[in-house]
Amino acid sequence: MTPFSYSRASDAAGAIQLGAVAQAKYLGGGTNLVDLLRETIEQPSAVIDVTGLSAAITQTDAGGLLIGAAAKNTAVAEHRAVRTQYPLISRSILAGASAQIRNMATVGGNVLQRTRCSYFYDVDGSRCNKRVQGQGCDAIDGFNRNHAILGASSSCVATHPSDMCVALAALDAMVHLQGPAGARVIPLTDLHRLPGEDPQTETVLHMGELVTAIELPAPLLGTRSTYRKVRDRASYAFALVSVAAVLALEDGIVTDVRLALGGVAPKPWRARKAENSLLGAPAAEAAFRKAAEAELSDAAPLRDNGFKVELAIRTMTAVLTSLAGEAS
Repeated sequence: MTPFSYSRASDAAGAIQLGAVAQAKYLGGGTNLVDLLRETIEQPSAVIDVTGLSAAITQTDAGGLLIGAAAKNTAVAEHRAVRTQYPLISRSILAGASAQIRNMATVGGNVLQRTRCSYFYDVDGSRCNKRVQGQGCDAIDGFNRNHAILGASSSCVATHPSDMCVALAALDAMVHLQGPAGARVIPLTDLHRLPGEDPQTETVLHMGELVTAIELPAPLLGTRSTYRKVRDRASYAFALVSVAAVLALEDGIVTDVRLALGGVAPKPWRARKAENSLLGAPAAEAAFRKAAEAELSDAAPLRDNGFKVELAIRTMTAVLTSLAGEAS
């Protein structure tokens, strides 16, 4: 492990001041960063502990929730307002990791976690453009069963690992940021970048910028929502495909729908094509499958992960059919 300085910040302003050095990294629960330090994938000059940031979960004036970046995943999943008004978030967190990790991991760290691609972690044996730009991507011609079928590039086919981010994407969550240039708020769907020719740049964060909170809009009246994760084993496994869905019906017609996919792309994938196909359509299994097929029409599967296309279509169809049954 490369030596680095360690300091602890009591608030966002202090963290930004301490982080105003090249190659500084912010440390929340450490469930991802510590692994990356151990493997020498991350080699920061300074690590700033930001567990002193706000962990409060409070109601906004608009009727939504503001979740402090230092809030633990367990606290979010168990919060009464989250469980009753945003149940898909609770479900996504509980599906995401072991209880021990949920007790340590923070909301801010969750949205910024890096891929779990095995080639990314194989520092001594594999080429990876995320680690060294221009080195190549061994996953493309390697064992790529868990890799992306949407939004990938010839430089990188890794998937984003977060379950919670998929639920947040479906809910139109906003990310509060603070940095040397001041504060800003952006949609979570704009936070992560597709790899293109520069897989090393994974988010739109500026140097020294810090996630301070996640904001959820007021719950949509008359909607049902859920999160479903398909994986190789029942617990502590990353998604092959996951679906976060919000659905509203009136007289059997879809009046509102929000969909996001996990396990299929380098970022939480908002399923806009499927949403557009469904608005005004009958809440029927055939319509749901047609919308799912439209979303996956641009899929570019690799040698080992072609099954994900049909798996995603079937999972989206099943989730929407189930929600429509609950709403009828």
